Amino acid sequence: MEKKETAKERILRVADELFYREGVRAVGIDRIIQESGVAKASFYRNFATKDDLVVAYLELHRERMMGHIEHARQQYPDSVLAQLRYLVEYIGQRMLRPAYRGCAFMNTAVEFPETDHPSHMKALLSRNDVWDHVEEMANEAGLPKPRELAEQLRMLWSGAAMVAYINKAEFKPALFSDAANALIDSQLAAAAT
Repeated sequence: MEKKETAKERILRVADELFYREGVRAVGIDRIIQESGVAKASFYRNFATKDDLVVAYLELHRERMMGHIEHARQQYPDSVLAQLRYLVEYIGQRMLRPAYRGCAFMNTAVEFPETDHPSHMKALLSRNDVWDHVEEMANEAGLPKPRELAEQLRMLWSGAAMVAYINKAEFKPALFSDAANALIDSQLAAAAT
């Protein structure tokens, strides 16, 4: 028997679709209430403010990214290096999705530039958490500068994410994965010397 979606889950699902597609500031609470089919009281019982909903939306994206990392770990349980390479290929291919609109964390941080705003803070915390896990993987793989590699991959991916969104027709994930693998290979070469 399939579990029925709760009002909170329905609100978050609708908010996720709308926030990602149209932007957080562009979507109002009333629209989310209408499209999710919940009563206003039910909405506010689950999310006291729009900021609370945005934080939940960002947490949902963080959990998804952690799921992708965990999937890479399960695919190659005996090789962290293979996990890193798999993750690179996966995120490159993911950017080809027709509905791809960049990184939810970067998009939200740009929409809320005030560094003390809850949405901005959650976006940065979530993004940093994901890349901390990539650094951990690089460290486990025995690469000599795992922090540096994670930062380089983050910068490379950030640029690729924007290109994939802005110039979708010309985006080639192989260029991203080739460059990411070259960074990994350079660390491997440094470790071998």
